[in-house]
Amino acid sequence: MVAPTPTTSARSARLGLRATPEQEAVLRRAAEVSHKSLTDFILDSACSAAEQTLLDQRLFFVSGSQYQALMDLLERPEQSNDGLRDLFARRAPWDTK
Repeated sequence: MVAPTPTTSARSARLGLRATPEQEAVLRRAAEVSHKSLTDFILDSACSAAEQTLLDQRLFFVSGSQYQALMDLLERPEQSNDGLRDLFARRAPWDTK
């Protein structure tokens, strides 16, 4: 989730970008209908996209101990799980057959 937009005084980093007139018009219109400033709209949108990109990564870097803990969990014998058994025994709500 994107953190709330900080106040202008809390912002210290400066980003620059160039856009076509068409891109600028779309961004300005979207900011307007979102009741946000252009800067807030662009930052919120860019941060949401960045977070999603980071969450979509499939390569994870972990320490040796974290890796070993995961391997230990995967190597454990399976355990009975009545909740999962019940869940998989039920028909899906969208399955009308």
